[in-house]
Amino acid sequence: MSDTTAIPSAAPQAAVVAAALELFAEQGFDQTSVEQIAQAAGVSRSTFFRQFGGKDDVVFADHELLLERLREFLAGSHPDPWKAVCEASILVYAHFAADPELARRRYTVVRQVPALREREIVTVFRYERLFDEYLRSALPGLDPIDAVGFAALVTAIHNHVLRQLLRGPKRVPVSVLRRALDDALRRFGVQPDGEARDAAADDVVVAVFPRSMPAAEVARRLQERLD
Repeated sequence: MSDTTAIPSAAPQAAVVAAALELFAEQGFDQTSVEQIAQAAGVSRSTFFRQFGGKDDVVFADHELLLERLREFLAGSHPDPWKAVCEASILVYAHFAADPELARRRYTVVRQVPALREREIVTVFRYERLFDEYLRSALPGLDPIDAVGFAALVTAIHNHVLRQLLRGPKRVPVSVLRRALDDALRRFGVQPDGEARDAAADDVVVAVFPRSMPAAEVARRLQERLD
């Protein structure tokens, strides 16, 4: 996936979003009216409400497009579900990295408005839940703790790298996120075949347990020996 891949937005909506964020930055979110946004974007008030439900929907419009695109992406065929979740995260990051100035403007507006910060928390959870549900569906029998744990890890790593982009003037390429996610795959023990690092001799553990032993007991005994 290219480091500059972005989710295509409908041109009229993109123009409204850009105009709204500029007004929010100049005047403040609460001080900006729908009428002002519509006028700046060159659309009617009724057109605005057909495209968006309100001012806060303008701020999060890209996320709605991204979530829909990720559902389509994850619904496709993927030989490695763990890697697919990472690629979905990279797809989201690449979208914002393609226009960092617009992303930084949005970030500034959200930071200044408590109600938008609360909605941002809910939006982040929607990504995490999407990854969690996908892993459970793609890997039948997967322990739910592993699914939610990996989904949370990928989401947290993505947000950490994205904040680096949003809080500073420098470009943070997608490769930074990709390296971090590759490390997460290794740490979680699910790196693709052939991509594992050469392990030192003392990193190898061989154990034999009766087939009838519960998995939880196997894990407990292994942990006991590793500790």
